Amino acid sequence: MNKTVLLFAGLALLTPLHPRAQDLYALDTIQKIEIQFSFGNWDYIMDTAKQGSDSYTMAQWVKINGVQFDSVGVKYKGNSSYNPNNQKNPLHIELDHFKAQSYQGYKDIKLSNGFKDPSFTREVLAYYILKNYMHCSQSNYAKVYINGQQKGLYANTEAVTKSFVDKHFFSNTSSFFFMDNFNGDLRYRGPDSTQYYNSYTIKSDYGWGDLVNLCFTLRNNINQVETILDVDRTLWMLAFDNVLVNLDSYVGQPKHNYYMYKDVTGRFSSIVWDVNEAFGNFTNAGTGSPLTISQEQTMSIMLHSNDTMWPLIKYLLSIPKYKRMYIAHAKTIVSENFSDSSYYYNAIYLQSIADTAYQSDPNKFYTYSQFLSNVTTNVTSGPFTAPGITYLMEARENYLNGTTDFQLVPPTVTNIQPSDTFPLINDTIYITAQVSNAVGVVCGLRYSVMDKFTRIQMLDNGLNGDGGAGDGVYGISIPVSSPEIQYYIYADNSNAGIFFPPRAEHEWYTIDADYATVTSGQVVVNELMAVNNTTQANGLGNFGDWIELYNNTNDTVSLDNLYLSDDMAVPVKWQFPDGTNILPNDFLIVWADNDVYASENHSGFKLASTGEAVILSYANGTIIDSISFPSQTADVSYSRCPDGTGQFINSPPSFDSSNNCSVGLAEVTNDNGLVIYPNPSTIGRVRIISNSEPIAKLEVYDFTGRKILFRDGGGKTVMSIDLNGHGKGIYLLRINNRIMEKVLFE
Repeated sequence: MNKTVLLFAGLALLTPLHPRAQDLYALDTIQKIEIQFSFGNWDYIMDTAKQGSDSYTMAQWVKINGVQFDSVGVKYKGNSSYNPNNQKNPLHIELDHFKAQSYQGYKDIKLSNGFKDPSFTREVLAYYILKNYMHCSQSNYAKVYINGQQKGLYANTEAVTKSFVDKHFFSNTSSFFFMDNFNGDLRYRGPDSTQYYNSYTIKSDYGWGDLVNLCFTLRNNINQVETILDVDRTLWMLAFDNVLVNLDSYVGQPKHNYYMYKDVTGRFSSIVWDVNEAFGNFTNAGTGSPLTISQEQTMSIMLHSNDTMWPLIKYLLSIPKYKRMYIAHAKTIVSENFSDSSYYYNAIYLQSIADTAYQSDPNKFYTYSQFLSNVTTNVTSGPFTAPGITYLMEARENYLNGTTDFQLVPPTVTNIQPSDTFPLINDTIYITAQVSNAVGVVCGLRYSVMDKFTRIQMLDNGLNGDGGAGDGVYGISIPVSSPEIQYYIYADNSNAGIFFPPRAEHEWYTIDADYATVTSGQVVVNELMAVNNTTQANGLGNFGDWIELYNNTNDTVSLDNLYLSDDMAVPVKWQFPDGTNILPNDFLIVWADNDVYASENHSGFKLASTGEAVILSYANGTIIDSISFPSQTADVSYSRCPDGTGQFINSPPSFDSSNNCSVGLAEVTNDNGLVIYPNPSTIGRVRIISNSEPIAKLEVYDFTGRKILFRDGGGKTVMSIDLNGHGKGIYLLRINNRIMEKVLFE
């Protein structure tokens, strides 16, 4: 299932003067919002601003559930819901308009006055239904006070902002549009982006070219639309607006009240906005005269499917598969909310929350008895009639379920199961399903919520874990390449389609995978450098200590839950970031320094040049590898020879690569464990490492046998000589009176 959890970051106020902040969109609570202006004619000023430049008026302060914010922007919002003669107009509070501040991360507060909703449930109820099928705003209730006087009860709905898209779509700088100019129809008007300016409000720094491309593709290249539009989410939006008779939307004549954001998959995602007139309170369907309640009850599920003025409907539903998906989504909304009457019980629950606040509202538009009755009964006020929600939807449910589109029989899908419910990464598993009456069966598959689902054909050929060919069991082979696999099944025939789970792609099935637990010897400390003066710089250009790990296995190994430390008494000093892997027979570098660079691992602790330990372990005390190293010399590695399994020796560094363990052009070694590098030397300086015994005395002779250099080793294991000034040639090196080696200075 969808594992995304929305966490409301409540403000942890440290001062005892304020209580803990109440969650701003908790459904079962009523928020208290207080606005204080420093002048008494605030209503006149805001009316003037609304009818002029639509600018914000500065409030002296705003309190949200007792938390005070100074210098806040406030203005009236809305179109038909706003009236300068109203005592309670819809409000837009922008906490950060004049100074940087937010409440639980929210900066924009949108408050609706319920001017056409005697039940005072439509907006909150519609969003409560919609959240099951696509990303949408949260909504609840708030009591508002201005300059100490109660203005009344409002619907409090989360604004669609850059913070909103960042939360749901993992970015906030891409192309972002609000369709609120009564003509956001997505018709192609030619390649000149200026032709689109009056119909769309851009919310990003760029993106007109992307919008033009979307309109062009809808009109001229519909078979490629999935590359630039999240079709499934758009079908959910259209189905929701149609089923709930939410005509103040793309489905109705305004063709507005939605957003489009280009997400990290490179596709536009649709976002519903302003549902306060759902359940039949807006009657302009774009079909001529306003709809009667009877016409709303029997409004076609295929409304505008043949109308070029609604290209998002016409061209999407002209594709038979998209039409079948759209009908499947509409049937799910009906069955999950209206066939079982859950929408009615939810409306009654919402009214129970709002009841006391509604009664005490001094500026409510309807009587308390109208409030109570409108969930079930039509309420007429002047020329306007608000349909009873159940009066509208019971008949609409019966009508839709009786239509040909709803009665067409989709495939039967049962027994959906993976071959392994908790596989290991790098395994291959099968997902199978028993299907009948199908022409096509696909598995929507992805490995992360930041990816888009790819629909892959499932087969009944006996080769994909599906039993015998032609037995009605469809299967697909899936490589397990991530800790999580997300999938759904969609099956259709020439008439109808069906999703499992029914709310796909907004919800899905999940298979959790894991790497096999690392055991001793599989991953080892392979090399380290405790004094790195010149050998290798990190991503910030600094020279720091480093530790190299090596994967001894032929499989990718995860370091999740493993720790690295330089202290046996504190083995859990630094935990590897989740998702850190080592490829088969490969290396991984951890910088033991205090730098931080995004593309590198930095442990935060440093290595002691005088020698200490390095420990790789789990939190439960299981040690995967540990080594103790002696005093180290600058720019000399302490490394295993051979990689992964050998003994540690001092050696030339081999950062993130195989260790220098064999004789080559760059070094000479002998049975006594002597390493000389570089050899030959082009600069005359040579480093000598003795891995067998301390160096007591070092002598250098030229090729004639004349001693040219003597050094007291003092028991060191690493020493350097400089042949500059002696000329290029071959020299003999003598250590401790018995080890003779050649050195070439060329």
